[in-house]
Amino acid sequence: MVTIYHNNRCSKSRQTLELLQKQGQDVQVVPYLTQTPSREELREVLAKLKLAPEDIIRKGEKLYKEVYAGQHLTHDEWLQVLTQNPILIERPIVINGDKAVIGRPPENVLTIL
Repeated sequence: MVTIYHNNRCSKSRQTLELLQKQGQDVQVVPYLTQTPSREELREVLAKLKLAPEDIIRKGEKLYKEVYAGQHLTHDEWLQVLTQNPILIERPIVINGDKAVIGRPPENVLTIL
């Protein structure tokens, strides 16, 4: 089973989900804006991505630009920001076992199937 942290309003997220389905994958869809991952879940996802919290922040979001741009927060502080403001989490994130990738472009997911 492949898991996708998905935002249906995002075209890249929809394209990635469609690509996974076309590949015949069983997909667990997590609408992360309403089912926000906990700090611990984000830590696990980041470990699989081999990234830091700052690396999965959507820096183009208005909230980031107005509130967080230029701030130097610790990993734990960024995790808190992401759990409180899931709109800032880059999307889509796809997990397959102990591997994960950001689906930008959607074809990135092919590397973990």
